Amino acid sequence: MKTVVDLLKEATAVLKEIDVDTPQLDAEVILCHLLKTERIQLHIYPERKVDEEVQEQFWEGIQKRKKRMPVQYIVGTQEFMGLDFRVESGVLIPRADTEILVESVLGLYEVHYNNEAVALMDIGTGSGAIAISLARFIERSKIYAIDLSEKALEIAENNGRTNEVQHKISFFYGSLFEPLKGYDLEGTFQFVISNPPYIPPDVVEELSPQVKDYEPRMALEGGADGLDFYREIVEKAPQYLQMKGWLCFEIGYDQGEQVKGLMETRGFSRVEVIRDLAGLDRVVIGQWTVENR
Repeated sequence: MKTVVDLLKEATAVLKEIDVDTPQLDAEVILCHLLKTERIQLHIYPERKVDEEVQEQFWEGIQKRKKRMPVQYIVGTQEFMGLDFRVESGVLIPRADTEILVESVLGLYEVHYNNEAVALMDIGTGSGAIAISLARFIERSKIYAIDLSEKALEIAENNGRTNEVQHKISFFYGSLFEPLKGYDLEGTFQFVISNPPYIPPDVVEELSPQVKDYEPRMALEGGADGLDFYREIVEKAPQYLQMKGWLCFEIGYDQGEQVKGLMETRGFSRVEVIRDLAGLDRVVIGQWTVENR
């Protein structure tokens, strides 16, 4: 019977051969998932014997990784904002970069609303990572989460239950603002938030196989210049925002000035581009202060 260290050494070598970026980490994550343990335990008990059934499942996972399937789809989970989210093929994997968007909204809430009850809209909710995180960290929140993928909404609803915020989130199927028509919600939101598809199709083709071959294209492609969804959301968001409400976007690293320009042209004020730890444009925020919508 092989040990933890035997399996990790063999699997790391296999993944190294095909130039996987993080071969040992990927092997450890897959094995931890199967053993239901933390990574540190693999290093504390490297001589732990692994039974045949787990070994078989482990190598099945490594074979999937060899085919460039993302580790998150193999194990079925991804951490975001300290919370666990179920993910699977057909749903975009939450990224650490998106935590900057959530943290920006939390910062605005603390400064401008400080423990008030607020309504937030999350357009393109995917796994529900943004909506669920905000529901967890803003106690007095009501969130409307929208997506055009029924599968994504099913997973997001499940994640809402797992993270015990399902009572604070309403999920809607449809495109952008369309599903909210008829609910008399115009002018009621303090925040409209979105991490929309923002990659031009020709750039998608240049992405790594684990992204372009596995993650949903509809969650990646944002039109010829990547800005299609920003244009439509910027145009329509004021109808739903309260006076002095905030529109908050995640953006591509080279889209800051363009999205800022769209928002300022529409009439948003206090528009700011926020950069990530690498110094790249990552989030744009702006406040609606115009009477005429």
